[in-house]
This record gives sequence, C-alpha cells and structure tokens, in this order.
Amino acid sequence: MARYEQIAGDLRDAIVRGDYPIGGRLPSEADLALRHSASRGTVRQAVALLAAEGLVGSRQGARRIVLGSERSQSFTELHSFAQWARSMGYRASGSVLSSRRRPCSPAEAVRLSVEPGEEVLDVRRLRRLDGEPVLVEHTVYAGWIAPAVERLDPECESVTQELYESVGLVFAYGEHLIDAVAAGAGDARLLGVRRGSPLLRQRRTTTSQEGRPVECSDDRYRAGSVTFSIRNSTAANPLVRRAGEPG
Repeated sequence: MARYEQIAGDLRDAIVRGDYPIGGRLPSEADLALRHSASRGTVRQAVALLAAEGLVGSRQGARRIVLGSERSQSFTELHSFAQWARSMGYRASGSVLSSRRRPCSPAEAVRLSVEPGEEVLDVRRLRRLDGEPVLVEHTVYAGWIAPAVERLDPECESVTQELYESVGLVFAYGEHLIDAVAAGAGDARLLGVRRGSPLLRQRRTTTSQEGRPVECSDDRYRAGSVTFSIRNSTAANPLVRRAGEPG
C-alpha cells in the first residue's frame, strides 16, 4: 500500500470515529505532514483521496472541511464494485450464475453500438459483501471482449481488474441510471428478500479509453445494502455510493 493510502486510511478512521466532526476542518497540510512524518505532497494525495470519497471538501487553497462520517465512493471516478468494496474495508466476493452467448436485442445494440442481432455475452453474477448477498448483476458484453470475459475465473473478485491485467482493457467512462424496481422471484431468492420487495437498480453502460462500448448492465441491490447520495455545491454535484445501514 502506498504511503498516501496509509495516511488516508488513518484520517478516514479518525473521521469515522468523530475525531474530526462534520463541519470541522482537518489540520493543515503542514501539521499533517509533521504528524505523519511525510512530505506535504504525500499528504496532499491522501487528502485528495478523501475528497474523492466525499468525506472532505475539495476546495483548493484552504483547509479541508469534513463533509461526512460515512465511507463513500465518488462516482466522479470510475471504480468497480470490488474496488469500491475494498476501499470501504469490506471483503467482496461473487460467483457467476449463468453465462451464454446470444444475439443482442435492439436496445442492447444501441447501448453497445453494434448491429441488432449481433452476438453478445450474457452473464449473471451474484455479488457479496463480507459473505452477505447484496447485488445481482446482469451484464451484457460486446462480442469483441466476450472471449476475454469467458476466460476469467467464475469467482474472480474484480472483473475490471482481471480484464486490465489479462488484456489491458481500461474502463474509462460510465453512464449510470438509477431507479427502484420490485424484486422478482429469482432476485428475491438470490438476495434473501421477499418477492416484490424494493430493490435499488443501477443501469450502466461502460466504455473503453477509446470510447468503445464494452458492456451494459442491469445491477440490482438489496434494499439497505448500498445507497447513493448527491452532495450539491456551486462547483460540482458528485454522485457517491456508500454502504447502507444494517437492517
């Protein structure tokens, strides 16, 4: 782990404990550098990481203000479910429920910029946090990346990381649509909820650095496991994902 990540972890824990209350200010970069025996540049990286998570204000040229005491992941940066979970201190795991090639639908063709009926890879996964089922992923991959996805271990922790390491694919841009849906029989059984229970749905389309669509997905979260929030400011409106309160 890099030094700035260690410092960010110490500061994050202090914020969660309430050592730095919401609305209060963090110590100056100089004070933090002295306290952690690090350079001001390293401290600046650590604080920038907390700003990306939504824990502290991101305004430059002033001491950072504490915005929240919950660990959250900013959607101004693109991270996979596993990467987000690790940053929150959770153990992410998952398993493939089904995987098959099939012709894409007209709607999928639009999202993936391919011809209707072109072959795609349809994958359903169950995702867990600390062993608890929290998410059913239904992902449709464009045909050009399908062989690389099929070679992955069905229980790999992070598809994003594995694709980067195996074929150099970088997920660079994501579009997210969020709403609520009722749990069908299958999702209810997998997530351990009653049929008809509300699920938080995230529909996303992800592209490569070159702007080439890689996947489109319909992700359904168990209620209370994850929430999304928006902090408004005159400068930006970052959407953040965070762990939900235990049920």
